[in-house]
Amino acid sequence: MNPGKLRHRLVLSKRTFTQDAAGEQHATWATQATVWGSVEPLSGRELLVAQELQANVSHRVRIRGYGTTEITPDWRVTHLTRTLEIASVIDPEERGAEYEFLCAEKVT
Repeated sequence: MNPGKLRHRLVLSKRTFTQDAAGEQHATWATQATVWGSVEPLSGRELLVAQELQANVSHRVRIRGYGTTEITPDWRVTHLTRTLEIASVIDPEERGAEYEFLCAEKVT
């Protein structure tokens, strides 16, 4: 991985659930890490292939290996004012040295 391409400051958050006084559960986001990574919109053929696997996928996010914590599609990536929900987690070399996420941008 070319470290020069990791120019975006990203916040990785995990969905957690809290219970209110009435016993109802509410989803909240707990920050797990702030890392350097890259955010790239998918183009042409990549977009078509990705959307065959998961509808609404629009971006690829890459980061270096992140300890021993397993990142799952219950996580999300925030970059500045953009929120990208993780649809798929890929370990390209299967060594934990880097991760690639296919993400869908959450429009608010």
